[in-house]
Amino acid sequence: MRLSRGNRELILNGSLVRAVLAIALPVIANSFLQTLYNLTDTYWLGRIGTEPLAAINLVTPMQNIVINFGSGLTTAGAVLIAQLIGAGDDKRASRMASQILFCALLFAVVSAGALSLLSPAIVAWLGAEGLTYQSGVDYLRIVILDMPFLFLVNIFQAVNQAQGNTVRPMVLNLSGIGLNLVLDPLLMVHYHLGAVGAALATVLAKAVPALIALYLLTNPREPVRVGRQWMKPEKENLRAIIKIGLPTALGGSAMQFGFLLMSRTVNTYGVQAMAAYGVGNKINGLITLPSNAIGSATATIVGQNMGARKIERAKKGYLISMGMAVSFLFIGGLVMGQKSISTAIVRLFAQEEEVIRLAADFQSLMATWCFFNGVYNATTGLFQGSGHTEITMASDASRLWVYRFATLYFCRHVLRMGVESVWYSVVVSNAIAALVLLLLYFTGIWKKNRVKIQK
Repeated sequence: MRLSRGNRELILNGSLVRAVLAIALPVIANSFLQTLYNLTDTYWLGRIGTEPLAAINLVTPMQNIVINFGSGLTTAGAVLIAQLIGAGDDKRASRMASQILFCALLFAVVSAGALSLLSPAIVAWLGAEGLTYQSGVDYLRIVILDMPFLFLVNIFQAVNQAQGNTVRPMVLNLSGIGLNLVLDPLLMVHYHLGAVGAALATVLAKAVPALIALYLLTNPREPVRVGRQWMKPEKENLRAIIKIGLPTALGGSAMQFGFLLMSRTVNTYGVQAMAAYGVGNKINGLITLPSNAIGSATATIVGQNMGARKIERAKKGYLISMGMAVSFLFIGGLVMGQKSISTAIVRLFAQEEEVIRLAADFQSLMATWCFFNGVYNATTGLFQGSGHTEITMASDASRLWVYRFATLYFCRHVLRMGVESVWYSVVVSNAIAALVLLLLYFTGIWKKNRVKIQK
């Protein structure tokens, strides 16, 4: 609790560089642990066959569509709770957290059941056949059952991050990743369960931190907590959750559906291309972890300062955050973009030479230009923290549905670039989206706080 209050004072009145680092560094570690879930699956699946690896890469965007829609609730929670904390209203922040928890768990249970039933039709629509189809169905049906656990952990993270405490979510995830590291080889290799083993390992590994999160969230000694007495829906709070959360939910889901269509396009080039696409994306996700973490820190810093009506300090926090993110990614990208280095990294997750070649090309290109992610993540954090999630919704959707697919069409049908058209569409669309968001920052629209704090 002392850490949360200490970070609150740092965010509102202390060094903003220290505030960014205090929030972002644990988020980086936490995100790295989360990424290890996927990388561990990728590593062991790469050892047992290209088809199971391709199957998971193919169906993961479908899982993410539902998860991202539900995550709009937790994103709204982080923004609303941060601004309520900045305004000094911890009691209402607890009421808000309780209602968000109820809504998120209800959504998780309903959508997990529906998606499990629809899995065969979804995987068939994606164009999978044979072993890739069966592995995809088995994996999706099981792994989607982790949604209630995932949302419990996400809400715990949102509540703590809104207070400036990102250490506890990081520590919590250590239990899950440790269990996953043991269960993956045990279930996938020792018991020869393949994609089913990967899904079971993920679900079981998420259950442990979720139960711990529930215990901590309901602890009456916490400054912001959840309680059954606050879970009865309240019109004003639900209106605020929908106002802030729905745009994020729609934008995130639209973006993930775009990823799904991208996966469907890549799959037309064969299982090697599909496997390479998944490996490259996962490695790039690891490279850009610091940028994503700084974006989260930006949202918290902006949210609390907007709640305290310190607009210029919110602006300064954003500019510092963006400078840090861009600088890190530019230097890191120059190193990771070297072909020899990208090839060496890809070899950790793939066995076939064609998969290695394709993934190394993809990863090298993305790493070289990943500094645009620093602009995108920090500016997204600015608009989220000020409650302008409709802008982030439009940006997320446009990045996939306009910039990426337009570039993909041009490279594929005009330049006849083959599978490389996918690689370039990712890089170009990320750059355009970042520049558009930066232009919107200069309009000053973010200064109008959309979160109305009522006592």
